[in-house]
Amino acid sequence: MTDVTPPMPADPAPGARADHGPDRTPGPDGSPRSDSSPTRTPEPNAEQRAESLKERIYVTFTALAIVLTLQTHPHGGVGEAALTLLIGVVGTLLAVFLADFLSHLTVHAHVPTGPEFRHMVAVSLGAIAVIVVPMALLGLAALGLWGLPVALGGSIGILLATLVVVGYLAVRRIRLPAWQKLLIMLGELVVGAAVIALELLAH
Repeated sequence: MTDVTPPMPADPAPGARADHGPDRTPGPDGSPRSDSSPTRTPEPNAEQRAESLKERIYVTFTALAIVLTLQTHPHGGVGEAALTLLIGVVGTLLAVFLADFLSHLTVHAHVPTGPEFRHMVAVSLGAIAVIVVPMALLGLAALGLWGLPVALGGSIGILLATLVVVGYLAVRRIRLPAWQKLLIMLGELVVGAAVIALELLAH
C-alpha cells in the first residue's frame, strides 16, 4: 500500500502577514473590535444642495415680506410680531414641503423612500434657521433692550444679508470668473431691494 502524506502548508514569506481571519483583539474598553470601519455620512450632492438653497430663498423672501408689513403697519406688540413671523414662515415651509412631495410623486411615480423623506424633512427644518436672528432681535426687543422698530429694521438687514450669503453658496462651486459670481450676487441683492420697494408700494 502506498503511503500518501498530505503536503504541509508552506511557511509564509518573511515579512508577510498570516491571514488568521478577522481581528478579534479586544478594544481599549475590553469589548470586541468591530471589523467594519465607521461609516461616514455621505455629503449632499448638487441636487440636494440646490434644494436646500431654494427653500432658504423662499423662506428669506417670505420673512422679508412679513417683516416689511409689520414695519409699515405696526400693530400689537413684540410678541404678536414674532408670532406672525413664525406662523408665516412655518406655513411657507409646509406649502413648499407639500409641493416637493407631490413633485416627487409626479416625477418618480412612487412615494419617497425613507432616506428621501428624511432629506425632505431635513431641508425644510434647516430652512427655518433663516429666521433665527430676526427672532432673536425680537426677543431682545421684548426684554426692553430696544424697540420694535429697531428689531424689525435689523431683521430686514439680516434677511438681505442672508440673500447675499445664499447667493454666494450657490455660485462658489461654479466655474465662473470672479466678476460673474459677483454680478450674480449683486443681482440677487437688487432683487431683494426690489421686493422691499414693491412691498412698500403695496402698503
